[in-house]
Amino acid sequence: MQNPRIAVLIPCYNEEKAIGSVIRDFRAALPDAQIYVYDNNSSDRTAEVAQAAGAIVRTEVQQGKGHVVRRMFRDVEADLYVMVDGDDTYDASVAGHMVALALEGPHDLVNCVRREVEDAAYRGGHRFGNLMLTGVVRRIFGNRVQDMLSGYKVFSRRFVKSFPALSQGFDIETELTVHALELSLPVAHGEGTYRGRPDGSESKLRTYRDGWRILMLILKLIRHERPMLFFGALAAVFAATSLALAAPVVDTFLQYGVVPRLPTAMLAMGLMTIAFLSVVTGTILDTVSRGRRETRMLVYLQYPALTSPRH
Repeated sequence: MQNPRIAVLIPCYNEEKAIGSVIRDFRAALPDAQIYVYDNNSSDRTAEVAQAAGAIVRTEVQQGKGHVVRRMFRDVEADLYVMVDGDDTYDASVAGHMVALALEGPHDLVNCVRREVEDAAYRGGHRFGNLMLTGVVRRIFGNRVQDMLSGYKVFSRRFVKSFPALSQGFDIETELTVHALELSLPVAHGEGTYRGRPDGSESKLRTYRDGWRILMLILKLIRHERPMLFFGALAAVFAATSLALAAPVVDTFLQYGVVPRLPTAMLAMGLMTIAFLSVVTGTILDTVSRGRRETRMLVYLQYPALTSPRH
C-alpha cells in the first residue's frame, strides 16, 4: 500500500486551550492525513478553534468518549486511524513511527506507551489505577498490551470496522484492548512522551468514578468473553459455602441419625443447586461467546490486511 489513507481522530470536550496546538502538531507529523475533531457538546470555543486550525469538525451529542469513538469509527473511512486525545499531552512526532509499525507488521493495533516527562502528567491515583487495571486485563485476557488506558493509538481499518463499541465513557480504552486480545489481533507498541495539560485546560477524567466504571466494565467483559471463568468462580463460591454449612449437619446425622438443623440443610442444598446451575450457565454461555467471537472475526476478515510498500 503505497499511499494509505490516514485519518487522525480527535474526540474533544472543552479543549479550546489545547486543540489548536494538537491539530498543528499532527498536521506537521502526518501532512497527508485528514484530521477530524469530534466535538462532544463543548461549552467553550473548541469547535471554532479546531475549524480555524484546518480540521474537519463534526459533533456527537451523546455525552461520553465511548459515544464519540463509536460515531468516529462508524462515519470515517480510511485505511489507518490515528486516535489521540485533544488535550495536548501526547507527542505528535511519534505518529509517523506508529503508522510505520502498523504497516510493517502489519499490526491492527499500535498502542503508545506513555513516558512521563513532567510531574504534572499524571494526577494522584491515575498511575496506580492504570497499572492495576492494565494488570487485571493482562492476567485474564492476555499480556500482549501495555499501558491499556493510553489515549494514543493507531488502528487498522479491519480493527475499526469489526469493533462493536458498547462503552459510553473512558472505559472505551479497556474495550478496545479486550477486542484486540480476544480476536488475537497483531499488536505493537510505540513509546512517546506524556506531558501535563496546558494552562487553563482541565482533565475530564475522574480518578475514582472512572476507575470504578472501568473495573465494572472489566467484570462485564469477563462475564461476556469468559463466561466459564465468571460462572465457574461463582459456582466455586456457592459450592464451598454449601459444603461449609452442610458439614456439621452431615456429622450430626452420621452420629445420631437425625437432622436437627433442617433450615441449614435446606440452605446448603439450595446453594449447591445454584452452584450446579452456574456451571451449566457458564457452559452454555461459553458456546454463545464463541459464536460471537467467530462473528466478529468474520467481519474482520471481510477487510483486506494492510501491507507496507516492501511486502
